Amino acid sequence: MQITLAELAGKIGAKCHGDGTLIINSVASLGQAGPSEIAFFSDAKYLDVLNVSRAGAVILPEQALAAYSGNALVMANPYLGFALAAQVLDTTPAPASSIAPSAVIAPTAQLGVGVCVGANAVIEAGAVIGDNTEIGPGTFIGKEAKIGPYGRIWANVSIYHRVEIGAQCVIQSGAVIGSDGFGNAPDKGRWVKIPQLGTVIIGDRVRIGANTCVDRGALDNTIIADGVVIDNLCQIAHNCEIGENTAIAGAATFAGSLKIGKNCMVGGASVVNGHMEICDNVIITGMGMVMRPIDKPGVYSSGIPLQSNKEWRKTAARTLRIDDMHKRINKLEKQLAAAASSAKE
Repeated sequence: MQITLAELAGKIGAKCHGDGTLIINSVASLGQAGPSEIAFFSDAKYLDVLNVSRAGAVILPEQALAAYSGNALVMANPYLGFALAAQVLDTTPAPASSIAPSAVIAPTAQLGVGVCVGANAVIEAGAVIGDNTEIGPGTFIGKEAKIGPYGRIWANVSIYHRVEIGAQCVIQSGAVIGSDGFGNAPDKGRWVKIPQLGTVIIGDRVRIGANTCVDRGALDNTIIADGVVIDNLCQIAHNCEIGENTAIAGAATFAGSLKIGKNCMVGGASVVNGHMEICDNVIITGMGMVMRPIDKPGVYSSGIPLQSNKEWRKTAARTLRIDDMHKRINKLEKQLAAAASSAKE
């Protein structure tokens, strides 16, 4: 991929500063970029790296031009500019580029114009695949599943029966969409399986990471709204509802029937209890343990930050004595209150 700096500026909405005819062929970090690569600068603490960078051009904010004499693309949000430039210069191969002879496609499946299906993929009866969607090798698309146009489904993804996926969605390898939720009824020491009769409804422009599982609903549906991004190794249990443009980092676990609002961010390895609601615009930092509903936007944290083992052992020992300390403090407070009352008399 090659593009002039001026052409790239037009594609990402930036102002070109310097040699617009410079050929750019890839993106790179500020410290490692070479003469035909573009990097970005958005943090003043990297000013020393900017001054010695060999990048052919740098995406930076207007206020940084005074400190940089090289070619630049000027944008208010350089990080966004970098993301857009990376999309323009992306060389990632397609999951599939044709319909492989070894693909197994049911006669009643409907494939749109330009659909590609990789080797050994299976598309079952009644499935509907939108125009220009790419299905990677070894992927399974269940009966009556629907996938919108311009999707990218990578290798070895499993999409169960009746799952519905919108337009321009990306699902990475090993993801499982529509598997059974954890529904079991106790009966005299054994567990009786509850069939999961709902499905999964996924909106447009959703991205789901590798080896993430999204369970189908027990009766109603599991719903993931437009623009949601979910990292690798996440668990979304049955009947969860995730609002528009919410981002979920790796290894996060959502219990069943959780409803989370729009524009939220959930840090990696967080665990969120089910059967409750989290409002819009909530940020849960990494390893958060959310046991109660959240009804006010803001940043929420829990957990114990890393300490040296010696310090952590002391913290743990004191934590185990917290109930005893609480009782002693209450007793002392009562004694102080009594003493203060006596002094007034």
